[in-house]
Amino acid sequence: MQVRRKPKAGDQTESKLKHIGAESVAMSGGIQMVEHLQQMVRCSFVAAFVAGIFGFSVEANPQKIYQKALPSVMTLEIENQAGDKFVGTAVMALADDVAVTAWHVVCDARNVWATFADGTRVRVVGCIDKDGEKDLALLKLERKIRGRRATLNKDVQSVATRAFVIGAPKGYGFSITDGLVSQIRRVDGTPQYQISCPISPGNSGGPVLDERGRMIGIVSWTKTDAQNLSFAIPTRELLALNASAPVSPWDNLSVAARPPLALHRVDTDRSVSMAGKSTVALPRAFEQLAERLGKSAGKTVTVVVHDGGEESRFTFTVPQNAP
Repeated sequence: MQVRRKPKAGDQTESKLKHIGAESVAMSGGIQMVEHLQQMVRCSFVAAFVAGIFGFSVEANPQKIYQKALPSVMTLEIENQAGDKFVGTAVMALADDVAVTAWHVVCDARNVWATFADGTRVRVVGCIDKDGEKDLALLKLERKIRGRRATLNKDVQSVATRAFVIGAPKGYGFSITDGLVSQIRRVDGTPQYQISCPISPGNSGGPVLDERGRMIGIVSWTKTDAQNLSFAIPTRELLALNASAPVSPWDNLSVAARPPLALHRVDTDRSVSMAGKSTVALPRAFEQLAERLGKSAGKTVTVVVHDGGEESRFTFTVPQNAP
């Protein structure tokens, strides 16, 4: 037979104190959890704020970068003085009727049209300013198209910075590729970004973007005997060009020689049609040989040809009517 002891007043008080203590512990734990969450939120906010100030992000989002930059990018359809047609890329910058591209893309143009990703098409009436040594050109559009200017980042980029390129490789417009700023170099006295983004004919003149979709450079050239070894002119080099200069119509521009940078790179854009199919085009080196022979008309010259391991020499007098 069990005898149940009648609870005393002190026992009830002790029980209540234990209950209150348990509630206090639970409440304390809940408060600590809330404070921990608040601290996490504050840290996330600070990280986002700092990232915004210093221009970096925890993780680049290629889709957002593409969506931000795409409205400013245009595919150029160029017809040169010889009647050949090819494509390149340009980007709206500095003004609502000014496009930036590589000078070698339009250096001998006589007719240029620009097409945006949404189908908007506008004639390019001429060149505002150029720098053949740096392979940069400012183009004048026939009319203003508002709300499409690229955001420029004129700061020098660090090696290993993520980079993105939008252009028209082989005529396939508005394609995006990614890579890194592999190194910063000087080529023929011009500072350039060496980038690992895949570059093909038709990309020249297109924007190189950072992780926030800002333009850090303009695609210029690529090494012919290497993979993903391409070069871009930093955006800050645009500052030397005059966007307010009078426009020079294509007919008024002299048929200039290709820029010195062209000697280092594949003849990127000359054999690319809008359909992505190649047309016959003479290699630039062959054109340069013809030009050089033209300067030696009436003189006796020797041309050395290396084919594999064999060397052949040809000595002759250049005709007066040589090309």
